Amino acid sequence: MLGIIVPRKVFFTKGVGIHKEELRSYELALRDAGIERFNLVHVSSILPPRCRVIPRKRGLKALDPGGITYCVMARCSSPEPRRLIAASVGCAIAADRSLYGYLSEHHAFGQSEKEAGDFAEDLAAAVFVFRNKRKIFHWTQMNTDL
Repeated sequence: MLGIIVPRKVFFTKGVGIHKEELRSYELALRDAGIERFNLVHVSSILPPRCRVIPRKRGLKALDPGGITYCVMARCSSPEPRRLIAASVGCAIAADRSLYGYLSEHHAFGQSEKEAGDFAEDLAAAVFVFRNKRKIFHWTQMNTDL
């Protein structure tokens, strides 16, 4: 056994940070999302088989401050004041939960939150269908209790 870590639960969160310094705005966005106290490790976009989507509040309670926390993160920043920017993670979950799903990150300028969210979800669904040629359960991030 190689000690491979396979997540069994996932939650979605979002945050916005505004500051003239990019690093400070990033920290503010992490605080807004409720994940500033974790050591975030970015991973690629595979949603493991049988991985359950849980509410944000429950997911945050399950994590320990300072703990290694794996994440798929979409991030966008701009030095231009009042520039319309968006970042979104789309999710495609297999109807057959024994199959893996996809998470897609999308980063955009000039798109609204809804436009970026729709694009990210469509991208995740397209990749899933292309790779697996199967039906998906299209889960919408905006319907969660963020």
